Amino acid sequence: MIKCIIVEDEVLAQNVIQAHLAKIDTFELVAICNNAMEAGNVLNTREVDLIFLDIQLPGMTGLNFLRALPDPPLVVLTTAYAEYALESYELNVIDYLLKPISFERFYKTVNKIMDGRLFEQVVKDEENLFNDHIFIKSGGKFFKVNFSEIIYIQSMKDYLKIHTSQYNLVTHQTMNDIEKALPSKQFMRVHKSYIIAIAHIKSIYGNSIEIDKATIPVGNNYKMNVMSLIGKKSQ
Repeated sequence: MIKCIIVEDEVLAQNVIQAHLAKIDTFELVAICNNAMEAGNVLNTREVDLIFLDIQLPGMTGLNFLRALPDPPLVVLTTAYAEYALESYELNVIDYLLKPISFERFYKTVNKIMDGRLFEQVVKDEENLFNDHIFIKSGGKFFKVNFSEIIYIQSMKDYLKIHTSQYNLVTHQTMNDIEKALPSKQFMRVHKSYIIAIAHIKSIYGNSIEIDKATIPVGNNYKMNVMSLIGKKSQ
């Protein structure tokens, strides 16, 4: 399931998006927030893959809230004002929905997320896997992801969230499948829910690894792997 939140202060708009989401099995509504502060609290305590974010919010606008997030999930902006479109796309949002939001337009956005961000199968074979990238298949298309772009991979039950230097990808895969598809010299499993890119490690301390802007836990069953890495690097 793709976990999402609605950040919207108008009850009618909340109800419309919630009703649209209820028609699509792939999405799970985690919370409805009335302002940026409530949304920030949810992001700090819950697992969220997608935000439906209103631009006009009390206290802090949706755009300023988005700019303040160090590692935002996927974002779909919702607003009654078309003049914010250009500014919103500069923030790499998935889509820009004008109110009132019809289900047809909403479903088009959902398909964009599924086709461009939700990948069905990681393909590993001699034709599709090369020294510096992997091809990911979705809907008959092959998407190229460079190994150098991947920072870490996070498990979310039936899905994986691939954190890259430019964007985040959500893929319907298992950790074992993606681990087999990655070169072992460049990536390491450090937790049942995390695979990291060795090149992006900033520091290792205690049971944690600092990588990019995130702190990744080291699982008990993977401590020897990490200690072996430290030993190799210190020689």
